[in-house]
Amino acid sequence: MTRSSNRLLSLDVFRGMTIAGMMLVNSPGNQTAYAPLEHAEWNGWTPTDLVFPFFVFILGVSLVFSFRKRRESNENDGDLLRQILKRTAIIFGLGLLLNGFPYYHLDTIRIPGVLQRIALCYLFASLLYLRLTIKQLALLAAGILIGYWLLLTRIPVPGFGAGNLSKQGNLAAFLDRMILHGHTYTPEYDPEGILSTLPAIATALLGIFTGSWLLNEEAAPPKKLFWMLGAGAAGIVLGLIWDPAFPINKALWTSSYVLFTGGLALALLAICYWLIEIKGFRGPLAKFFEVYGMNAIAAYVVSISLLKIQNRIPVPNPDGSAGNLRLFITRRLFESWTSPVNASLMYALSYTLLWYWILSTLHRKRIFIKI
Repeated sequence: MTRSSNRLLSLDVFRGMTIAGMMLVNSPGNQTAYAPLEHAEWNGWTPTDLVFPFFVFILGVSLVFSFRKRRESNENDGDLLRQILKRTAIIFGLGLLLNGFPYYHLDTIRIPGVLQRIALCYLFASLLYLRLTIKQLALLAAGILIGYWLLLTRIPVPGFGAGNLSKQGNLAAFLDRMILHGHTYTPEYDPEGILSTLPAIATALLGIFTGSWLLNEEAAPPKKLFWMLGAGAAGIVLGLIWDPAFPINKALWTSSYVLFTGGLALALLAICYWLIEIKGFRGPLAKFFEVYGMNAIAAYVVSISLLKIQNRIPVPNPDGSAGNLRLFITRRLFESWTSPVNASLMYALSYTLLWYWILSTLHRKRIFIKI
């Protein structure tokens, strides 16, 4: 069913789908994009808003498989703790390097970020998994989601009062402005800020529950599939029920957003599990996404760095205004024969496929960059 007792091809494929999606939405060729490839303005969601929580969910699933393998190799808790701290520091540091690249103005560098949140979710989810039972983790996850809802809806923010969930008036944004002044994504708020990392940890815990269930040797694959589909549907429904009172919101990582996106992630992983582990699908499409999934963090860091380099290389626009290499490539290769929004999509697709070629070369050579 699996390539080894500690690895699922379906999980690698799902991770690859997430990384490919992340590349696609992060690399528009110009300032235009189709609505599904942009984040929701504030409340609500688009397919783009699913990518990050899917990755955090997968982190939790993978963590269980990784720790099982290390335990089977007779690593003790001290060894695991050192590895956890080392990996956390590396991922967090890569996030800071990516935020500052290429100039590193330390007085204004953004401290939070995607990799920083991944690092913190990995750190706390790992420590909690080592110390608590699954039942205790479930109670903790529920406490985080309910507690976060109460914090954002009951504690008043100076100048805005309690329950204000606007960009400027919510408690998470207020704390980020106060603690991280000058080091946030915008002067108003940071979508990967301090307080909103708490419910993101709950997303990782949902992955831990899923990974623990997948490694349950007493449950047959059909039973595992049934449980995942049922739990996924429950998460989606609960998220939608909570949405009117605590809107689904990626920037705030609201509790309804955790349940909704966690449910969708679980349902999609279940579909991958059914196709690959139960039905034995091993076709080119599975191989395509597996390639992205095997060097996920490294692919994200280097692909974003290359985009930043293109943005920093000045190339004037035809009207004489300031432009850059990415706009020039999009204009020369795609805008001559299609609309600006289609040209933007063509660039993003081409960039994502370029990375498939790079990553498939690494995959053929069995080069996997572990962070």
